[in-house]
Amino acid sequence: MDKIIVKGGHPLQGEVVVSGAKNAALPILASALLADGKSVYRNVPDLADVVTMLKVLETMGCGTARLTGRQKDMCEVAIEGPITPEAPYDLVKTMRASVLVLGPLVARFGRARVSMPGGCAIGARPIDQHLKGLKALGADITLTEGYVEARAKQLKGATVNFDVITVTGTENVMMAAVLARGRTVLENCAREPEVEELARVLNKMGARIQGAGTSVITIDGVESLKPVDHAILPDRIEAGTLMVAAAITGGNVLVKHAQPEHLESVILKLRETGCTITAEEKGLRVKAPKVVNSVDVKTTEHPGFPTDMQAQLMGLMTVASGTSVISESIFENRFMHVPELHRMGADITIQGHTAVVKGVKKLSGAPVMATDLRASASLVLAGLRAEGKTEVARIYHLDRGYERLERKLRKLGADIRRVKA
Repeated sequence: MDKIIVKGGHPLQGEVVVSGAKNAALPILASALLADGKSVYRNVPDLADVVTMLKVLETMGCGTARLTGRQKDMCEVAIEGPITPEAPYDLVKTMRASVLVLGPLVARFGRARVSMPGGCAIGARPIDQHLKGLKALGADITLTEGYVEARAKQLKGATVNFDVITVTGTENVMMAAVLARGRTVLENCAREPEVEELARVLNKMGARIQGAGTSVITIDGVESLKPVDHAILPDRIEAGTLMVAAAITGGNVLVKHAQPEHLESVILKLRETGCTITAEEKGLRVKAPKVVNSVDVKTTEHPGFPTDMQAQLMGLMTVASGTSVISESIFENRFMHVPELHRMGADITIQGHTAVVKGVKKLSGAPVMATDLRASASLVLAGLRAEGKTEVARIYHLDRGYERLERKLRKLGADIRRVKA
């Protein structure tokens, strides 16, 4: 199994480019099922999850291609023949986002059979809201042998009020509704930029969606959609991670393509720590303070502080001056990086869904193990600051959401390398 080795103590300097957003790419790739012909996607990150989604589409009969050379950030998805509307367990179990094919399949082909995604390391994430929305649109839902089966001759517009805010639930039902007969109104929707980006793509395909990015989305169904050519927006979580990397190392980094409007809560917290953050023509520049101030944070749905940045900020707080309180309100099991940070000398106490972090003067390098995607990033960040050598194992978690992170950090001056198994 590959691992990353980091020798800390090097302030990061220079410029780094943010890749395309994983959490936008996955639903957008699924949306290709909604139209015959070839769709072309640009700025697609080279990630394990993207590979998995393309495999899911291939098993259904879609043609897929990942371009190389100068066009290495492009991929194509083509529907030019019959589709088998099933997502098998062996793929869905490796990536929950595979469930995003459910809405497009039942809307376009009248039926879908998708493996239940089950739980994951950071907590159970049920799809009950996905199914509630599809039922409201007229789909007949059955659960059998670990699979969700959905059928509908013709979906019909309806009002869906989500009981809880759900990003993938909003996306799945929105994709189903674009081909439903009549008007659909989705209430209590997720407001993430990735939801807005999916709606932007669907509208380019011929859909009629209004309100994406707000809590109420209105969709007027159309008879058919056409394929699309689209460049995916930059990844705000990768951008935030790189900004924290600059802060934790005492660096000065220009994070190119970072979108300030998508990072307002992260920018606010980093400024509270003492960082100077300025918008430049190419992105956001982060200058670290001599002493990092402790800050309190509570994760909430967008536009609040993202749960996907909690672990990285905690890594920064381990070396801050003072005590910080970090509350996790989205997932029930997202402090699994804490025992690994303890191994590096961090002073963190868990109290239910809250972590109390007392800053220490130094971290020490140690062998640590990644437990999930963002936890792996926090351990790499801590290694950038720690004295000595840090070995991060199980980095396949990291590869699910970061495109060659170690190469980007090395170009900024980090002493970091990947060791092949």
